[in-house]
Amino acid sequence: MSQGLETLAPSDRGVSDFKECLKHLRDGHHDEALADVGRALGTSPDNPIYLSYAGLLAALANQRFRDGEQLCLEALKMRHNHPQLYLNLAQVYQKAGQFQDAVEVLEKGFRSAGRDPKIRCALNALRQRVRRKPVFSFFERSNPINRVLGKWRHRWLGSIRAV
Repeated sequence: MSQGLETLAPSDRGVSDFKECLKHLRDGHHDEALADVGRALGTSPDNPIYLSYAGLLAALANQRFRDGEQLCLEALKMRHNHPQLYLNLAQVYQKAGQFQDAVEVLEKGFRSAGRDPKIRCALNALRQRVRRKPVFSFFERSNPINRVLGKWRHRWLGSIRAV
């Protein structure tokens, strides 16, 4: 026999709404997921997980990157050792085109959250997209001098801070 949402305690309703949020997020229905996480956050406004997902979904559904960043940062202040909170903030930065900020957040999360394998995977994938600055910034990136010296630099130093 299934319970209706009306008979559930507020915290149970929040969990139910959050599970629906994750389902909609997985399916790519960001607007529905945002509505679900909003309801879950209404039942438990101090839950850093709900707050972080609200930030992520504000960025994904409505392109509100600054709001999403602020919500995710607030969640990290509440709980600094949860890997998913770092992953959500990094995803907000990626969606906003701030790839270097995303790398920095994941590196911090990797240290703070106990070398989490999900963060390691996201960090390695993201580092593939981040490029170093040209050796000589006053030349174009495609200038032969920058190309040759950049290849030498890569051979000598390796890829960008591999984990």
